[in-house]
Amino acid sequence: PDVNPGNCWAFRGSQGFAVIRLSGIIRPTAVTLEHIPKALSPQGTIPSAPKDFAVYHLTPEKKMGPLGSLSLREPTGLRFFFSLLPKGDSVGTYQLVELRVLSNWGHPEYTCIYRFRVHGEPA
Repeated sequence: PDVNPGNCWAFRGSQGFAVIRLSGIIRPTAVTLEHIPKALSPQGTIPSAPKDFAVYHLTPEKKMGPLGSLSLREPTGLRFFFSLLPKGDSVGTYQLVELRVLSNWGHPEYTCIYRFRVHGEPA
């Protein structure tokens, strides 16, 4: 993965989701979401960057639970690191997570995600 303009996972509109299967079962502690910085954008703006998003865990029984609901204050780009709640053993262990983008910074046609990482401790 890189942060060159256009080398992203783009989806139509300002809302979308992706389900990610992690390489192993972990106790998630944080996520990182990346987008190009304004300085790399040909237009000097990044309205396609996610603004509001949520992260959920999924169980093998197809049950879903929230891990965090997050909002980016200013679309500056680069890397955004967020700790997940609840902390400690009450988080549980999972191999499937869902990133749900709820809005972007105003682009009417698409939203771009350059990288999404889930951090945690092996179960």
